[in-house]
Amino acid sequence: MSKSKVKYSSSKEYIDESRNELVLTEFEVLNAEATDFPGNHHGFDDSWSFEKFKKRLKINIVRMENMEIEFDLIGVDPAIPNAFRRILLSDIPTMAFDKVFMFNNTSIIQDEVLAHRLGLIPLKADPRLFEFRAEDDDAGTPEDTLEFELKVKCSWNPQRTKDHTNPEHLYRDFRVLTSHLKWMPLGGQKDIFTPDAVGPVDDKILIAKMRPGHELDIKLHAMKGTGREHAKFSPVATAFYRLLPQVKLLKEVEGEAAQRLQKCFSPGVIDLVDSGEKKVAKVNDARYDICSRNVFRHEDLKEDTVKLTRARDHFIFYIESTGALAPEVLFTEAAKILSQKCRVFLDELKNGL
Repeated sequence: MSKSKVKYSSSKEYIDESRNELVLTEFEVLNAEATDFPGNHHGFDDSWSFEKFKKRLKINIVRMENMEIEFDLIGVDPAIPNAFRRILLSDIPTMAFDKVFMFNNTSIIQDEVLAHRLGLIPLKADPRLFEFRAEDDDAGTPEDTLEFELKVKCSWNPQRTKDHTNPEHLYRDFRVLTSHLKWMPLGGQKDIFTPDAVGPVDDKILIAKMRPGHELDIKLHAMKGTGREHAKFSPVATAFYRLLPQVKLLKEVEGEAAQRLQKCFSPGVIDLVDSGEKKVAKVNDARYDICSRNVFRHEDLKEDTVKLTRARDHFIFYIESTGALAPEVLFTEAAKILSQKCRVFLDELKNGL
């Protein structure tokens, strides 16, 4: 394992660091090697202990909004957050338009393009209240299908004048929006759901633009599916994680050098505080540093001035929902699916033995 450009006071410091941190140097990343199994290091008792794992595991919510959540997942191996990420992208089901019946389309958008665009419209419908539709079923049932209708015809505005040039004044219904989608309840669905509970996430999503004489007459079936089948069924706009950045100043940096040091990092990472006649650099919050390593471009700063590391078991996790389920619910559903996958795998091992 290379130790170039990094100094250690003792072998113990180096071993402890390799267990807990990745070190970013000018040209390489140290301590990035994988071990035989998660948490295992030579010379330490890293045998599995549920109590020890439970004590280390922490989930701290940093920010939670309507469609987004950012939280810290601490005390796990990278395989765990990566499993959550993959499940969020491809294994949690949602409802999306999968069957499009076009009775009339005189707009300039081809049928295939329009059908694809309609399929990508996110719906509020809670997928947990529906079943998966059988492959050979074209009609659908109230238990597995939501039916919508899209009937729009563009026409001239009778109140227009010859001076009008704005389409808002010239035409009626020239913009086809998701607000034009009309829910057609099947069976007893109207006693269970409301149009606001199963309709599009946003009523102002643009579907098409038309001119007088253009018309759309379409019936749509929304079905339950997963991201493994098609990206339109993925419940997240994005889901990713990164290791917690750490910035340590090894010596005091002041004056012009402190200003240059501040510019090497993302805004808010380094602050300048007054210390007599000069300003001194101080680490404010390394959390949002992008680890660009620009500091190594300055000869007077890269040697024994700053140490850049990342925590091995501290993951910053970010989820942005498309709107069907809240982001915190999505993570809970991902945990349930992961638990189920583990049970199936253990059963396979047991039966195989």
